Amino acid sequence: MKVVILAGGLGTRLSEETDVKPKPMVEIGGKPILWHIMKIYIKHGFADFIICGGYKQEHIKQWLDKTKDNIGCNVQLIDTGDLTMTGGRIKRIKEYTENRPFMLTYGDGVADVDLKKLVKFHKSNSKILTVTAVQPTGRFGGLKINHNTNQVEEFNEKPKGDGIWINGGFFVCQPEIFSYIKEDSTIFENEPINDIVSKGELMSYKHHGFWRCMDTLKDKNDLNDMWNKNQAEWK
Repeated sequence: MKVVILAGGLGTRLSEETDVKPKPMVEIGGKPILWHIMKIYIKHGFADFIICGGYKQEHIKQWLDKTKDNIGCNVQLIDTGDLTMTGGRIKRIKEYTENRPFMLTYGDGVADVDLKKLVKFHKSNSKILTVTAVQPTGRFGGLKINHNTNQVEEFNEKPKGDGIWINGGFFVCQPEIFSYIKEDSTIFENEPINDIVSKGELMSYKHHGFWRCMDTLKDKNDLNDMWNKNQAEWK
């Protein structure tokens, strides 16, 4: 099963790094986060990649030329346009998926998802799309307060975010998803997914383990800190 990685966005919230390189090339532990993501899939036996390039994709090409033979995988880097939205990028790689089911994720998130179980779950439900649902760590300390006395009864430095489940990437897709995407300006997470939901064709695979998205400089620093302290749960 092919693995599609969205790696062409501008990464504006991490502009400290992305002014000079695409977000998937931002390094964690001396390796681009794209390398970490690919290694997650390779570990579970998925080693046939389609990289959706765009903004500053020449950096990805140069890195792949030096690296891909050493990480044991097949990689195609496809130019999906500098300003193309997520849905448009997926639409542009349709021919490379060979009209077969494929896996899909973002070029900025790492997790310890059991990908074989994810694929098995997807196949068992016979739906068009499965998304890995995660509960992100809160960005602020959580307090449990006795409202009669105002005494703090519990302090949680990094609580889960209010019990809400969010899109954690790590999708499994049927070829039918292409029919829901109109053009380059289509954002996959808007109309296409909402239309799929309205038809009862989206399933969630709940992941209770580690997941982290590298949205900001703080996220990058946190991931580097985990790596340097040998606490990288996605490793």
